[in-house]
Amino acid sequence: MDSSLCQAYKDEIQSLEEEIKLLAEKYEANQQESVSFSEEEILMSINSFQKEFQRQSGGHEFPSDLKAELESLETDLSFLMKFTGIQFTSHCKKTVEKTRNRTVQKHRLLGNCHSLSFELEFQLLEMQTKESVSTVITDLSIIMESGGDSDVSKFVSR
Repeated sequence: MDSSLCQAYKDEIQSLEEEIKLLAEKYEANQQESVSFSEEEILMSINSFQKEFQRQSGGHEFPSDLKAELESLETDLSFLMKFTGIQFTSHCKKTVEKTRNRTVQKHRLLGNCHSLSFELEFQLLEMQTKESVSTVITDLSIIMESGGDSDVSKFVSR
């Protein structure tokens, strides 16, 4: 085999090994960042909710049943995040339309599932009648990072 061809192969192997090392480091950093950020985000949301509730109730404390329900929901959320590997890192909500018996909100969630980053966009249509409230998700869109697994991207886009 020609020595220049052999050197080209060695250079390519070294380049690929460096790329693998960088991707592995990036993956580890994303995993650590997503776990700590999502827990921080949850705590900030809980604190915000508590402050808003106290402001609306004139500074009174949470009733014990609400506090217990909140703790139960926190536990359930933590379990689901660990079980599924899905970590939400950001959430935006915008009210598009609001009438007396109809509300349309646009939601955008960013997150990671193991090594895959994704965006989830949808509209939430809530209609209220005298008897009940019904909620429907419309315009669901899942967007994945272009560098992700193409088979998964094809599956999600269906």
